[in-house]
Amino acid sequence: MKIAIIGQQDFGKAVLEAFLARGDEVAGVFCAPEKEGAKPDALKTAALEKGVKVFQFPSLKGAEAAAAMKGLNAEIGIMAFVLQFAPQEFVKIPKKGTIQYHPSLLPKYRGPSSINWPIIRGDAKTGLSIFRPNDGLDEGAVILQKETPISADDTLGSVYFDRLFPMGVKAMLEATDLVVAGRHRETVQDETVASYEGWCRAAEAKINWASHVDFTYNLIRGCNPAPGAWTTLNGKKVQIFDSRKHLVRTFGAVKGKVGEVSEIGAQSFFVTAQGGRIEVLKAKHEDGKKISAPEFVAQNGLIPGALLGA
Repeated sequence: MKIAIIGQQDFGKAVLEAFLARGDEVAGVFCAPEKEGAKPDALKTAALEKGVKVFQFPSLKGAEAAAAMKGLNAEIGIMAFVLQFAPQEFVKIPKKGTIQYHPSLLPKYRGPSSINWPIIRGDAKTGLSIFRPNDGLDEGAVILQKETPISADDTLGSVYFDRLFPMGVKAMLEATDLVVAGRHRETVQDETVASYEGWCRAAEAKINWASHVDFTYNLIRGCNPAPGAWTTLNGKKVQIFDSRKHLVRTFGAVKGKVGEVSEIGAQSFFVTAQGGRIEVLKAKHEDGKKISAPEFVAQNGLIPGALLGA
């Protein structure tokens, strides 16, 4: 079949390679222009290496982008990790329209940080949706969904790279085949259970050690590796990545004040939170790189009794 891919970065590249590997014809690729000084986009580089035509328009809303899509005469458009707005005049050009990947179980977690928020909220499952893009954000009819559990110690990295990424590539192939064959169903999203969340960035990733240790641990997991949950040490920003949660069972087991480094071990250090402690395994000082806890302790002179977030 003849397809057009709209996307960017590693997920877009993986989708391109998956379609080419099974013998489909990729008529062209649309990806956003790189910012000044940035590395060439992974999807763009892969497409050029394989002799696929690449288009980079500042916007997909113009007549130039529509003309380029019409010229490809594609059966279906495939949107794989797209940050540019694609209007209906563009997505409806391919004969069978366009389908889009989103890493959540729509209509929950519409928006750009849909992998972070389910983990931060302590959800037990997440998933992906393949849907029809409309002029809303992640609001079109759903064609296909796949679920995956979120374990108590999963991070954004493990949920996405181990599961939602490879599952998403396969789901795009499956949904494409269903749509082109006319065997798919389109389910309108139920607005009564819909939710939209914006970006999970630095402001949302700030640790409040006075929150319950469950909430703190979920925040760290949901921001690992990006944007990185953070606190401060002597007025400087410290991001916490790999960690473990330890609940306290009795009053006598409480060690230190909230936000205090209560213990430093051979492989980690412990910070007291409400209801338990966070064992930190990897961290990053704003003046350095992501390193192991022992390296962080040595480099920053961390001692028991130091206060984080003060």
